Amino acid sequence: MATMESLIGLVNKIQRACTVLGDHGGQGMSLWEALPSVAVVGGQSSGKSSVLESIVGRDFLPRGSGIVTRRPLVLQLHKTESGAEYAEFLHAPKRRFTDFAAVRKEISDETDRITGKTKQISNIPIHLSIYSPNVVNLTLIDLPGLTKVAVEGQSDSIVEDIENMVRSYVEKPNCIILAITPANQDIATSDAIKIAREVDPSGERTFGVLTKLDLMDKGTNATEVLEGRAYRLQHPWVGIVNRSQADINKNVDMIVARRKEREYFETSPDYGHLASRMGSEYLAKLLSQHLELVIRQRIPSIIAMINKTIDELNAELDRIGRPVAADGGAQLYMILELCRAFDRVFKEHLDGGRPGGDRIYGVFDHQLPAALKKLPFDRHLSLKNVQKVVTEADGYQPHLIAPEQGYRRLIDGSITYFKGPAEASVDAVHFVLKELVRKSIAETEELKRFPTLQNDIATAANEALERFREEGRKTVIRLVEMESSYLTVDFFRKLHAEPERKPEKNATPPGPNNDLYQDHSLRRIGSNVSAYIALVSDTLKNTIPKAVVYCQVREAKRSLLTNFYAQIGRREKERLSAMLDEDPQLMERRTQIAKRLELYKSARDEIDAVAWK
Repeated sequence: MATMESLIGLVNKIQRACTVLGDHGGQGMSLWEALPSVAVVGGQSSGKSSVLESIVGRDFLPRGSGIVTRRPLVLQLHKTESGAEYAEFLHAPKRRFTDFAAVRKEISDETDRITGKTKQISNIPIHLSIYSPNVVNLTLIDLPGLTKVAVEGQSDSIVEDIENMVRSYVEKPNCIILAITPANQDIATSDAIKIAREVDPSGERTFGVLTKLDLMDKGTNATEVLEGRAYRLQHPWVGIVNRSQADINKNVDMIVARRKEREYFETSPDYGHLASRMGSEYLAKLLSQHLELVIRQRIPSIIAMINKTIDELNAELDRIGRPVAADGGAQLYMILELCRAFDRVFKEHLDGGRPGGDRIYGVFDHQLPAALKKLPFDRHLSLKNVQKVVTEADGYQPHLIAPEQGYRRLIDGSITYFKGPAEASVDAVHFVLKELVRKSIAETEELKRFPTLQNDIATAANEALERFREEGRKTVIRLVEMESSYLTVDFFRKLHAEPERKPEKNATPPGPNNDLYQDHSLRRIGSNVSAYIALVSDTLKNTIPKAVVYCQVREAKRSLLTNFYAQIGRREKERLSAMLDEDPQLMERRTQIAKRLELYKSARDEIDAVAWK
């Protein structure tokens, strides 16, 4: 079996690493929270600071009246084999403190940095590590002292705020509660015992500590509490004799203070029979032994939690992508794979696997027919305009049988109107395809880490769509012009074979200016042209979508990035690297995940090695 010091030391080391990486909060339970630690709880002026200093063997905590501890202090004790004692703060990792008076000042300054020089509190912890051959491996959390009344300079909610902060630590199932109570106070009114009883009713996580035993009234003692008769806990009560104010003022060494404490219990008529389990040295060993026991009990669940987190971190790394290779060939391959991933998403939109492609059908089924219906053929084929066009087409010599030139001009003029809806269909599909490119880039998970490549793909795809649009526009205009270049002769032959309708008997007789063209003849011409234009409209309603799909949609599916592939194949390694330039926040996220993954793997291996060897 591993020694107690090595196992707890490993936990301290892992907790320290978790703190450095920021892995001590958030949703769910972090590794930091899964590992046991000791929260020091007590009312203001209950002697919490003195207990901590006695355990450490150093005078390093700020002192004063009222609320002194205004931020949680996460204190990690690391036992060293030998050498000088020193301290390090997480917020000043490159600075090593050997003067513990400077440690006290740094705690005060760092507290003021967040809370200001006020009596307000903050739940942002200060992290301090102390390395010494005179300590046991232990993690202690010094919390602000519980209070019942807000004093001047404090908010009205300070009482509730402190209690909520204390609860946020002691409610965690892996937190050991060190409940500090002054011996000259009724145990029934102890703030620390009250909150410990609420969060740990069974008492299995609570250690009771009585301070200020030497300040009790003459003729009284605390043996009933220390022997567990007044208030029983699962773990034995421990009595502490703190340094007197005179000793503090004289800067009496903590080693000397420990010796005086031992002598007090050994020579006390009230506590002599308990001397072997009293004092700060015994308390430190008791906590360390209990921590070792708790750690061993929790190893299977800790390992299970570590394995689960490792799987989650690996999945997260896979989602955001592994680091980019430095080799040019590997970078080119990666770019091509990313482009293919985008292309797959784009095709899924077109083919119906994802929404969006149906909007193209909407252009053909709704927008184009509606535009064709709105064309101004009624105006163009009005009686007055038909007469004008036919007369102008005849020139100086009127037609002999049928006004063929007039027919052709009327048809050509009508067919020209079809160019607007044809080009509008091309543009509408173009804008749908551009939107699908944008959506596809956003939905391609693999691309999210490469904003530069996203822009390059978007630019290349949109340039290709512009080429396809131009080809589509040319094609649909050709379709319209083809209808003008060669008319369907059979349509007019059938018209010629039909008998001409006589004007109605009650029709208005022709006027002096209407002797050449009867109204019914002009109407017949307009009607015939309208019928032919309806035939052309039906044809174009079918052929324009074919041309648009062939020139734009089909080409977008087949060769959207063809030119881009050719370009990147000729690019140098430096330009390829620039294309794979990642979002700095994503790179930082990957680095943090990789560090956490390394921490968890190392923790798992080391716990396995230390716990069971």
